[in-house]
Amino acid sequence: MNTLTHTPLADLDLNETARPKMPPLQGATDMHRRKGRRLAAIHRHYLSEMRQIAGVLERIQASDDAPESLREVVLHTDMAKNFAAAGSICGHQCRVLTMHHDIEEQSMFPALAAQGNHALTKIVDKLRAEHLVIHELLKRLGRAGDRLSADPSAANFEAAFAVFFKLRSAVMSHFGYEETELAEAIGMYLNDF
Repeated sequence: MNTLTHTPLADLDLNETARPKMPPLQGATDMHRRKGRRLAAIHRHYLSEMRQIAGVLERIQASDDAPESLREVVLHTDMAKNFAAAGSICGHQCRVLTMHHDIEEQSMFPALAAQGNHALTKIVDKLRAEHLVIHELLKRLGRAGDRLSADPSAANFEAAFAVFFKLRSAVMSHFGYEETELAEAIGMYLNDF
């Protein structure tokens, strides 16, 4: 059972102060670091879609658009196919982010943990714990988006708005931590990344 299911939104936290740091890896070169920074390029794509959604939500909150216009506004962006297929503010973004984390969990993290580096293993464990929080937020955003689609009321909008921006903040923080602490290790240990 997921212990985060009943945690209040305000208490869903990545616990950033508990993040271990990765000491420099002996033998790491600039080439390793450049290769490891490819993860940042992947993350930028996810964050650009989140910025588009955030812009729409902020315009609605500022009363520049009505809550029921969310679907129409998003349909006229590059996310049109994604939104049409998924039908909510979470939709494609939630599925893609979940897939990204699944790839990390099933491939990248085990390969890094297998290196036998204690500091690296601690970081991988922390990143996995952060994935649990992010996935709980993704689930909540999906439910909030469904409620908003069914009833575009101000209360449902505010609930979706709060979950989305909590998720966005968590994802940005998580990505930054992951990119910073894993750049050398990815470049040194993951040949096919």
